[in-house]
Amino acid sequence: DLEDGVLGKADRNGSILISKDIKDPKQVEDVVKHEKVHIDQMKRGDLDYDNNNVYWRGKRYSRKTMQEGAKNLPWEKEAYQKS
Repeated sequence: DLEDGVLGKADRNGSILISKDIKDPKQVEDVVKHEKVHIDQMKRGDLDYDNNNVYWRGKRYSRKTMQEGAKNLPWEKEAYQKS
């Protein structure tokens, strides 16, 4: 299950979870495109995560102190540019 307000999530195994709250097929398509960028980032070895942290190019970001999905996070910047 996705947290409240989360529209999509890229899983390490390559699957993408989409919020059941999205009814517009165009929005589903946009979320899938965005999450595919995260899948590519993981395949490249740039992005990884666990329950407590997100790892981007060797740097650790604490999930407690960040606003996940914020457009200014480096892995999100790329995902928003490419989707």
